[in-house]
Amino acid sequence: TCTGELFMCLGQEDMADLRAPLRASDDDRVLEQAIRAAISRKPKGHDFDYSRQRVAGQMSRHMSHTGG
Repeated sequence: TCTGELFMCLGQEDMADLRAPLRASDDDRVLEQAIRAAISRKPKGHDFDYSRQRVAGQMSRHMSHTGG
């Protein structure tokens, strides 16, 4: 996202903060390590997880927040 969040899946809320490693070091390997760690947590399948939603059938994060 524009705020440095990398979501593991568009339909889920799990995300990794990339802003901190970007600001902490100018070494690309630090960012690469953060991205690899995030990818290792990526779900095997792709589905929209509505179990943690406030309103049934809606994500708590709008797609406009995710960017594209």
